[in-house]
Amino acid sequence: MKFSIAYQGIRGSYSESCAKENYPDCETIPCKTFDECFEIANSDPNIRAIIPESNKTTGNIGVEYLIFKYRLNIYAEHFYSIKHNLLVVPGAKFKEIKNVYSHAQALSQSSQFIKKNNLNENVRADTAGSAKFVSEQKDKTNAAIASSLSAEIYGLSILEKNIQDDQKNVTRFLIMGKNIFQPELKDKKYITSFLFKLKSKPAALYSALSGFAINGVNLTKLQSFPEKNSFSSYFFLCELDGHIENKKVKNSLEELGLHCEDMHVLGVFVADNFREK
Repeated sequence: MKFSIAYQGIRGSYSESCAKENYPDCETIPCKTFDECFEIANSDPNIRAIIPESNKTTGNIGVEYLIFKYRLNIYAEHFYSIKHNLLVVPGAKFKEIKNVYSHAQALSQSSQFIKKNNLNENVRADTAGSAKFVSEQKDKTNAAIASSLSAEIYGLSILEKNIQDDQKNVTRFLIMGKNIFQPELKDKKYITSFLFKLKSKPAALYSALSGFAINGVNLTKLQSFPEKNSFSSYFFLCELDGHIENKKVKNSLEELGLHCEDMHVLGVFVADNFREK
């Protein structure tokens, strides 16, 4: 099936780079916000969204509320190596650089380099947008932290390569869409992702999770988020090792359902090979 991929940012973003690496024949659609990505994918079954979910260095990106809001199906995960570069207008020298522009995540992931060189941080909406801004300003005192693809697209020079604090900096991306699709259970490693809201009763979470322990099912992710306009009611975003058709997984989820007001399976997908590294 041929589909397009919506991503947050403009041309040259890491999301677009990840999409092109894994789906080279797909058309990519830039979006101003993550909400717009989800909305487009939710309105057209031929469009999927690529969403950065978490980073090895800085943790969660902060898109969980949109996962709860739209409840799109998760088709795949991809772990993408993030290599930050210091981009400048051609001819700029390092001693001239005073200001650095980028997304908050990129600035945080390159904090050691920024502090070491006493650069002034400036937060912008995305990395590629920062590169475009520096290119348009034509100011030799400005630099952007972005991808090498951004340098190529916006005519900038790479003054320093791989400036990220962690040289093994990796971001996990999710491919999401409107249609429900569940791969057939085969001899592969799978991830099942789901969300739930517990009934209000004492020790509800302890009771709800006991089925996973009894059945020997490994939970790899468990996050809580307050329900809209409330700090007394929470949703949980959870992932486990295994396919939903596996008997132990199925029994665990059935046990969980007994303790829930709301439960929704977000997707079953093949675990990325990066998990084996």
